Amino acid sequence: MSKKALFKLFDLSGLLIFPILSLLYTWLNTHPREAVNISMPIDDKIPFLSVFIVPYIIWYAFIFGYLFIFWHKNSALYWKTIWSIALGEIICFAIYYFFQTTVPRPSVEGKGMLSALVMLIYSNDEPFNCFPSIHVLTTSLIMMTSFHFKKTGAVRKWTIHTIGALIILSTLFVKQHVFLDLVGGLLIAAGMHAIFFKVTLPSFKVAREKSKQDYQAF
Repeated sequence: MSKKALFKLFDLSGLLIFPILSLLYTWLNTHPREAVNISMPIDDKIPFLSVFIVPYIIWYAFIFGYLFIFWHKNSALYWKTIWSIALGEIICFAIYYFFQTTVPRPSVEGKGMLSALVMLIYSNDEPFNCFPSIHVLTTSLIMMTSFHFKKTGAVRKWTIHTIGALIILSTLFVKQHVFLDLVGGLLIAAGMHAIFFKVTLPSFKVAREKSKQDYQAF
């Protein structure tokens, strides 16, 4: 195996940060402090739509699927996305610890598949750790990274941003988050993107990538 191939395989180690972050999230989610409801009048006008549980769950495949594509196409953008997501989530965790919020959940009626999926999510994710939304943070960062692939076709651009927008909206329509959670996730995502995509990181492959790779399509 060539040295280049070994470096490429080593880059996949960046995904190991996610199980660690997941453990931290689980610990915070099972150790709730006094939680505050920060919902606004606009949240009362947003209906509960169980169909949005589909894009909410697709989030898992969306994040790791596009990270794999970034890894395959451009190591520099891949690592910048990894670091921006990791630091963004750590900031969220700090907020969860010191300022715990909660979201009132509706009663789920019906016995269909969509209702069952909603109940599955509700049973495995307590209504805490809400502000800011990690679903919104991570989805937004994936979407922002895609803009750095200058030769991306129109269909692929439409696909990533349509799915991403549906995932972000799903956090409201399945009542996992309120409007301010969405805003908080977007703001942190914008900050992380500004930091990691404006500054060259002296680590891993980022420092070794050629600038022309920033124009590679995916």
